Amino acid sequence: MSAYIHPTAVVDEGAKIGEGTKVWHFCHIEGTAKVGAGCSIGQNGYVGQHVTIGDGCKLQNNVSVYQGVTLGRGVFCGPSCVFTNDLTPRAKYPKGSAGYHKTLIKEGASIGANATIVCGHTVGRWALIGAGAVVASNVPDHALMLGVPAKVRGWACECGALLHFDGGKAICADCGRSYEMKAENKVEECK
Repeated sequence: MSAYIHPTAVVDEGAKIGEGTKVWHFCHIEGTAKVGAGCSIGQNGYVGQHVTIGDGCKLQNNVSVYQGVTLGRGVFCGPSCVFTNDLTPRAKYPKGSAGYHKTLIKEGASIGANATIVCGHTVGRWALIGAGAVVASNVPDHALMLGVPAKVRGWACECGALLHFDGGKAICADCGRSYEMKAENKVEECK
């Protein structure tokens, strides 16, 4: 099964689009972008130069992923969430790609609608960023981040359910996975 590209979408020559990926209405994928298999790029999406999007990612409508941003496998980007790539932009004094700060969104992380990820940070595996949050620091694996600026307000299971720790351990009420608090702001699944 090849990728589906809506007739109104623009996919520049050289872009790599994985099998089974769907690129919807009015999207633009730049020529050096790499989009994995089984992804969905919602209406009015944009994927910039040298961006890599892992397999199984879902970008809702109006999400722009600019140069310097990498999305790992299975990342969810809610409607109109925002990524930046320059901490001190000036229209009169453009820096180009040399001034971009790298942002990494790790496997399985979810970013809520209208959340902003300030460039130069890493969002950990299976983290959950609340709608409207502004992430201006690195995010630990499994962290629930809420507010402006976003702060750790809890912990999330791989399945997305919130975890409740007792004595440094938690068992997900939804899927049964177990977790341990290894150190402050460090949660690991027990294998």
